[in-house]
Amino acid sequence: MFDTHAHVNFNAFKDDFSEVIKRAQVKNISMVNVGSQYSTSRRAVELAEQFENVYAAIGLHPVHLEETDIVEEGETFSTRKEEFDFEKYFELTKNKKVVAIGEAGLDFYHIPENVDREAAIEKQKKVFHDQIRLANESNLPLIVHCRGTKENADEAYKQILAELKNDLPKKRGIMHCYGGAVELVKSFTDLGFYISFNGIITFDKTGKVEKILRETPDEKILLETDCPYLTPVPLRGKRNEPAFVKYIARKIAEIKGLKLEEVEKITDENAQRLFGL
Repeated sequence: MFDTHAHVNFNAFKDDFSEVIKRAQVKNISMVNVGSQYSTSRRAVELAEQFENVYAAIGLHPVHLEETDIVEEGETFSTRKEEFDFEKYFELTKNKKVVAIGEAGLDFYHIPENVDREAAIEKQKKVFHDQIRLANESNLPLIVHCRGTKENADEAYKQILAELKNDLPKKRGIMHCYGGAVELVKSFTDLGFYISFNGIITFDKTGKVEKILRETPDEKILLETDCPYLTPVPLRGKRNEPAFVKYIARKIAEIKGLKLEEVEKITDENAQRLFGL
């Protein structure tokens, strides 16, 4: 199996990253560790160099464009404000185990109350397009983060769709942790983007993620954990890790009426095709 979006490069794994990666390797699980700023991008590259079947994505997450406190699944951390340095990130892409740019995108959910909202969104858009240029110049796909507000979850997705239509990455990419309207899924897949599914599909009581899955063509489905977040059932409450991607694959197989081995084959081939492996 292939975990296309992990964060073993984050501090949550600083004391046992080696054991976590080895648990995945024993289960024949490959992974892409995804950067959210320069330091975690560089760390993703370091891990990729150390371990077989471990790859890296490098990029600047929109929440790191401002200083703010982030709360995710009961844990709080503070972001460090970073300016996007094209040349520094481009240098990282020269490593052969860097397979994508990201995660990059728009995040309206975490815009601090003490900053000008419109100015913050414009800054996010600029850096998003800077990273599309980075993806194009390095000939790599783009991992897209998108998150709307509680009041209007789809606003950010409609905006990012418009941005992508005007500035389409040559190698396309992934809509990571897609949470937009079911009706918009086809718009993204028609552009050539993949949709990645994580632990939410195992505990979503609204039925929305299942509808998103059914709307996604088999050749555009990917697996991800987004670890250490979004731990799947039956392990809710534990720190997530790449080895848990099997529970996501099992749920997809159950929903689609497929054998687990079929989901593994479909998603592995999709990941290898996208990342050029």
